[in-house]
Amino acid sequence: ELVSAFGKLTRDEQFIHMDPEAAGKTPLGGTIAHGFLSLSLLSYLGATALPPFEHPDYKLVMSMNYGFDKIRFLAPVPVGKKIRAIFEDKGWRQKSENSVVVTRGVTIEVEGGATAIVADWLFLLTLAPKG
Repeated sequence: ELVSAFGKLTRDEQFIHMDPEAAGKTPLGGTIAHGFLSLSLLSYLGATALPPFEHPDYKLVMSMNYGFDKIRFLAPVPVGKKIRAIFEDKGWRQKSENSVVVTRGVTIEVEGGATAIVADWLFLLTLAPKG
């Protein structure tokens, strides 16, 4: 349902995503999730897996998606398979007096072990002094 809804919403209704019979005749062996659908699920996966921001001197005002430095789609995600994300802190840099850009490496794995996506995901954090 999610793959079909995403395809209709984004107008990417290519048969490898939407037509199980036709996709089954390809080397894929069946339908696959859109790469951008898998990528868009990072917001959900990050919210369920990443710890809240903690700093002894600053509190988080807001966090925003700042983009990606690198994205690679390495393997398809067959429809019906579960995915998980593994996050790795890669550092941060000061953006302004009250904001930093945090980089997290992320790997999306498909149930069964294939690595589907690797990316460097950037977050813009706006901070305020505690107190």
